[in-house]
Amino acid sequence: MSTLLIINPNTSESVTAALAQAARVRFANTVRVEAVTAGFGAPYISSEQSLAVAQHATLDARTRALQRLGKVDATLIACFGDPGLHALEEVGEEPVIGLAQASMRAAAQLGAYAIVTGGHAWQAPLRRLAFALELLEPLAAIETVSASGAELAADPDAGCELLTGACLTALSRAAAAGRPARSIIIGGAGLLGLAPIIARRIPVPLLDSVQYGLASAGHAMGIEPISPEIKPAPDGPTSFPGIPLARI
Repeated sequence: MSTLLIINPNTSESVTAALAQAARVRFANTVRVEAVTAGFGAPYISSEQSLAVAQHATLDARTRALQRLGKVDATLIACFGDPGLHALEEVGEEPVIGLAQASMRAAAQLGAYAIVTGGHAWQAPLRRLAFALELLEPLAAIETVSASGAELAADPDAGCELLTGACLTALSRAAAAGRPARSIIIGGAGLLGLAPIIARRIPVPLLDSVQYGLASAGHAMGIEPISPEIKPAPDGPTSFPGIPLARI
């Protein structure tokens, strides 16, 4: 059985538990899921300083995990912004996937895309990451809200309202710039579970960064997981266009 290591670069144990549960539901009994939390840093990354610390914490968490596990078949960095991604790619023998990396690559296959996430400090780091991944050109807009992922998740109803407004603003800004977004990425491990509600309120496909990260990890391990397409809530439209797993 393949082993997936999930690293939460934040220090929030509740987010780690939610990520592990989402992975176990997705892969059922086909993958051994091991989820670890950063041993130091911030409960939620909200500044350049905390992002820099998280890069070190991600490396440390992988080292500690491998001392216990021996080896893993894929590592998922479960923070939108992928702290430590390039460092882990350098030192790791297994495929290393980031939430932003996986969802940006998927969104770019539909054309111009937008990103919505919590925390104004993420604007510059996400643009830098998109540039490093050679995915900046199709990035039409980044819309952030002042509330962090933790704050948005603490009040899901208010969080969905705020994020829906941000999605619509991102679409308007992209269109005004002459680059209509074909999809929107909802980014952040703390926002897990909100995407299906928001998806039925916007006119383009919504990509959940966690689900695309898991799909990409499953693909790297040679597993065929459930399509990562976001389904809207039952009272919404029946579906949105998905992206075949083979193209992720």
